[in-house]
Amino acid sequence: MKRYAGYVFDLDGTLYLGDHAIPGAPETLAELRRRGARIAFLSNKPIEPAASYAAKLNRLGIQAAVEEVINSSIVMARYLSRTAPGARVYLIGEEPLAEELRKRGIRLVTDPLDCEYVVVSWDRQFTYKKLNDALQAIRNGARFIATHPDRTCPVPGGEVADVGGMIGAVEGVTGKKVELITGKPSPITVQEAMNLLGLPPDQCIMVGDRLETDMRMGREAGMATALVLTGVTRREQVESSPWKPDYVLESVRGLIG
Repeated sequence: MKRYAGYVFDLDGTLYLGDHAIPGAPETLAELRRRGARIAFLSNKPIEPAASYAAKLNRLGIQAAVEEVINSSIVMARYLSRTAPGARVYLIGEEPLAEELRKRGIRLVTDPLDCEYVVVSWDRQFTYKKLNDALQAIRNGARFIATHPDRTCPVPGGEVADVGGMIGAVEGVTGKKVELITGKPSPITVQEAMNLLGLPPDQCIMVGDRLETDMRMGREAGMATALVLTGVTRREQVESSPWKPDYVLESVRGLIG
């Protein structure tokens, strides 16, 4: 395999599953660092702060600094702070995302008729009230945006429902499609990763387990792409996908094979 200056890694299903590192992942990352590669960790998962993901990686034997971790909460908060500073947001999401938004001056409101944006994210306490509030807000003119598009999240033994269900519910009652998704595969997220690495896309490779987010984002950005088969995607799905990876690997071990 060609060596790259920068490696962008998805987390769930790529470097770990649940509380266990993918076999070979710690050794692979250590070897890439020994070779001088720059590393970024990029997750659509918004239900923990970056510090928690960095701590987990280190606990599993994978060296990671907080500054090397970007997730969809960070991308959304930075996007809104740049494009709509001080915006009033009705949030369907959990506290780590709420904290990221507040840190960047975004005002979270509980009155759906007093918001400029409805931000939809993974919310494990999603309720009818939140769905109805989103309906009222969007009917009142609020913009409808989301952190990431993932339908499911890989876990040991299978998958669990992710933000796709919340987006689908809001689309269903409002009759409107989500206007913007800032997480993978958005170019907004690509730019955050490239800023972190200080490299152009053509010197980097995206490594992940999803065709529709990881591989799509990498290909559309001009990065090389490596699909690992330790997460949600099976080898037979690659043939019918419009986003063909450059490499299909049994696991991240293949990066240094």
